[in-house]
Amino acid sequence: MIKKVVILSLSIVLYTSCAVAQKSKKNGGAILKAENFRHYVDYFNKMEDENIAQAIPNAQSWDWMKANIPLFECPQQNFEEMWYYRWWTLRKHIKQTPVGYVFTEFLVNRSYADKYNLIASALGHHIYEARWLHDNKYLNEYLHVWYRGNDGKPMKRLHTFSSWNSNALYNRYLVNGDSSYLLNMLPDLETDYADWEAERRLPNGLFWQADVKDGMEESISGGRKEKNARPTINSYMYGNAMALSIIESMAGNKVKADLYALKADSIRKLFHQLLWNAKDTFFETRKQADTMANVREEVGFIPWYFNLPDAGYEAAWKKITDEKGFFAPFGLTTAERNHPQFRTHGCCQCEWDGAVWPYATSQTMTAMANLMNNYQQSVVNDSVYFRLMELYVESQYYRGRPYIGEYLDEKTGYWLKGDQERSRYYNHSTYNDLVITGLMGLRPRADNTIEVNPLIPENKWAWFCLDNVSYHGKTVTIIWDKDGTKYKKGKGLSVWVNGKKVAAADNLQRVTGAF
Repeated sequence: MIKKVVILSLSIVLYTSCAVAQKSKKNGGAILKAENFRHYVDYFNKMEDENIAQAIPNAQSWDWMKANIPLFECPQQNFEEMWYYRWWTLRKHIKQTPVGYVFTEFLVNRSYADKYNLIASALGHHIYEARWLHDNKYLNEYLHVWYRGNDGKPMKRLHTFSSWNSNALYNRYLVNGDSSYLLNMLPDLETDYADWEAERRLPNGLFWQADVKDGMEESISGGRKEKNARPTINSYMYGNAMALSIIESMAGNKVKADLYALKADSIRKLFHQLLWNAKDTFFETRKQADTMANVREEVGFIPWYFNLPDAGYEAAWKKITDEKGFFAPFGLTTAERNHPQFRTHGCCQCEWDGAVWPYATSQTMTAMANLMNNYQQSVVNDSVYFRLMELYVESQYYRGRPYIGEYLDEKTGYWLKGDQERSRYYNHSTYNDLVITGLMGLRPRADNTIEVNPLIPENKWAWFCLDNVSYHGKTVTIIWDKDGTKYKKGKGLSVWVNGKKVAAADNLQRVTGAF
C-alpha cells in the first residue's frame, strides 16, 4: 500500500489501582505460563556477582518480571533467551530517587550525567522499550523527573543530547491509551520543542547538531564540535512536531495543531531538498560549510523511523543487504564498509565510523518495519528483516553468555568495551519493542482496531506465541501455529483480546480486527 496518512481517533482508557493490582497477581497469559520461563532468570542471576543493585535487585527480578512483562515463546531459542535477558537487564536500570523512579543508562556513575546518574541520550529508546511494561508508574515518574524534577523545571542536562521524546511519548500512548497523562505533559513538550528551535535551528530552517551531542561520537561525516545538519536531529524534530500536532488536536487546540503540522511539513520539505544526495541515493549529513559530507552512514535510515520520506526514496535501502554497504557478519555497520575512512578513527573511544552500535541498529530496525508496513516498495522483505534480527540476537552474546554493551566489531562480534564495568547491561537500545512491533507485528494505533503484521518468513518458524501483552487496557495474545498442533487454538495466525479471537488468517500476513 502507499504511504499512509492516518487520522487517529481518540480513545480514553481509565485505569484503577484495582486493575493494576489484578495484573500484578497474574502468573501468565492466556496461553503461556510464566513459570515455564523462570529458568532463564535463574540462569541470568547465576551468571554474575551482583555488584550493583538498584530498585529491584536480582533476588526480586523474577517476581517483578512476572508482574510486568509480556511473555514470548518461539522455536529459535536465542531469540527467546534474549527476550527475557533484555527485560532482566532493563529492570536493573530502574532506580528510585527522592522525586520518583528513573531509568539509568549506565549502572556505574558517569561524570557527565545529570542528577541521579541520568543521561538523556537514549531516553527515546527507554520510552519505546518500557512502554510495554504493565505498570505505568516507572515511565510516568521517569518522564516527570526529566521534565519537572529540577524544582519543577527540566533537568539541567535534558538537552545535552538530541531526542525524539515527544514522538516516543505519543507512541507510548498508542500502547496504553492513557491520554490524560499525555495531555498533562503537553506544556512540557511545547516548551521543549521551543527550546530546541532556539538552540539548534539553522538559518535555512533545518537543525544542527555536533556528533557527540547526537550520542554518536567520531563519525566520518563530522566531528565533536562541527555544527552540521544531520539526518538524526532533523528526523527527530520532524517526529516531535508531528506528534505535537496530533496531541494538540487531542487537546482541542486546532491552531497549535496546525502550527506544528506546518513546522513538520517545512522540515520534511527541507530534508528532501538539502539532505538527499542524489548521487549516492541516500540521506546524508550537510556540513557546516553547506556542502554534502558524501558518506553513507546508518543515520540515513532514521527518517523512516518517523515515516518522514516521501515515496520514491526507498532505493537507499538497497545498501542494507550489501556487504560493501552496511551488511556485516555481526550486524549493521554505522558507516558504509567501502568508504575510505571506515574504521579509521582508532578504537575504543566510542567511535561511530563503522563499528556496530545497538543504539543505531534499534533505530534502523524500527525504521525498516515502518518501511515495510507503510510504504509500497520491493527493496526489502520479511526475509531481510528476519536475517537482520538474527544477526542482532547473535551479536548480543559475549564469551558464550547473553550480553548487551556499547558497541562491537562488525567482523568478529567482539565487544569493544566488553571487559569494562561501564559497558555491562548498557541501557542504550531496544530489542523487545522490535520483537513486538516488527517480528510479531503488533502495530500500535489509537483506535479500537488491532493490527498485526508479523515480519517473519512463513518457512522459518512453525509456531510462536506472544502473550500477556498489555494494550489499551486489555490483554493481547498473538499465536502462529502452522498446523494447529502446538497450541490447539486452530491452524495459522490468530489474534486474541481478553481471550476472544478478533482476527485470524491461514498464513503469516497482515490482519486486523475490532476489539
